[in-house]
Amino acid sequence: MTLVAGVDSSTQSCKIVIVDAATGAMVRSGRATHPHGTEVDPEAWWDALQLAIADAGGLDDVSAISVGGQQHGMVVLDEGGRVIRPALLWNDTRSAPAAAALAREIPDIVQRTGSVPVASFTSTKLRWLRDTEPENAAKVAAVALPHDWLTWRLRGFGSQDPQLDELTTDRSDASGTGYFNSETDEYDREVLIAALGHDAILPTVLGPSDSPGAIGSLTFGPGAGDNAGAALGLGAVDGDVVVSIGTSGTVFAVTSTPGADLSGTVAGFADASGLFLPLVATMNAARVLDSTAALLGVDYETLGTLALEAEPGAHGLVLQPYFEGERTPNLPDATATLFGMTLASTTRPNLARAAIEGLLCGLATGLDALRSQGVDAQRILLVGGAAQNTAVSAIAAQVFDVPVVVPTPGEYVALGAAAQAAWVLAGERPDWPLDVVAEPAVDYRPIIREQYTAR
Repeated sequence: MTLVAGVDSSTQSCKIVIVDAATGAMVRSGRATHPHGTEVDPEAWWDALQLAIADAGGLDDVSAISVGGQQHGMVVLDEGGRVIRPALLWNDTRSAPAAAALAREIPDIVQRTGSVPVASFTSTKLRWLRDTEPENAAKVAAVALPHDWLTWRLRGFGSQDPQLDELTTDRSDASGTGYFNSETDEYDREVLIAALGHDAILPTVLGPSDSPGAIGSLTFGPGAGDNAGAALGLGAVDGDVVVSIGTSGTVFAVTSTPGADLSGTVAGFADASGLFLPLVATMNAARVLDSTAALLGVDYETLGTLALEAEPGAHGLVLQPYFEGERTPNLPDATATLFGMTLASTTRPNLARAAIEGLLCGLATGLDALRSQGVDAQRILLVGGAAQNTAVSAIAAQVFDVPVVVPTPGEYVALGAAAQAAWVLAGERPDWPLDVVAEPAVDYRPIIREQYTAR
């Protein structure tokens, strides 16, 4: 049996899966936690990766490994390969003014990069660095993303061997920087310079089955951004829309044609198979449910039970869940609001349902945006920890107007990275089966979205 490994270095933790390259069947796995916050020392990711590998029993019998990771995080290195400052993560919104500045200065930036700059993107964080910490900006010799930097470290590079030209990435993660054109597969150096103030070394962009190299018998895959990794792990094809409820919420589809949404709602990213991945992201997802469950003093299961006691529409109670600002719509300074409070509507079941409906309505708005860019949605693949809650999947079948499928719980970003590793070894993309745990009956209730969009 040939074994391959896939890593998901996410915002909250590092997960690794080791699977049979022929079937995708899980052999063993490991994980370790990451620090909280919107800026993190990348060394914490490295330490967590080592712990996760050890927890999974090591890599001695593994033939190939690939790393998936959270997108957009700004890892800046000096000429000696040292990290200059803690990485700003995707959910750090302090660069919102910098995003607006880049959009003003480069009017055709959407045509050049596929996306309107928002606070999540690496380019805006570099502009923030230039404007706020000019001494640190001046030291930057190379810019990497989390998965780029971890792959580089796994290959033996770092401050002891600072071969910055050995940094590599893939199209999916590069397309989230804000200075890469996924149609031409080239960096836009003018945008980079407008952001950082000077040019810098950027990771070499690898194709889906390209390897940056090997150490002994361990071959490395190209890696991927987390959403593209998940699409690969799910085996998503044309007609599938993935709705992921994690720390952030994402709605994305694999398509053969690139898009450029001038409104900035849909990001024109690339996928991990050589195609494109139009994507809408929300800042507020599973933590909306965390907050509501804590407020009600219940666990997730009880939150779902309460929600299903209420009628669709929660008797007019609507939660607009912008607890941490919002990316879609682009409202970095927004706060959450509860509408429709009356003596009749303000009950524990209605509040539980309003939280789930508000979360899902934000994601359904993302689906509308994808459709406006030509995406033909035939089914929803609902993933993420919150998707396993019976109430979430049942209410999703009332919010979305196409069939909802809930795959068996799994580490799909890590599994997608493992698929990359298998692809590199075999020279062709693996075809692994997708197990499904739930297919709730379509039960579309327009009242839910009508109430939400009226706010």
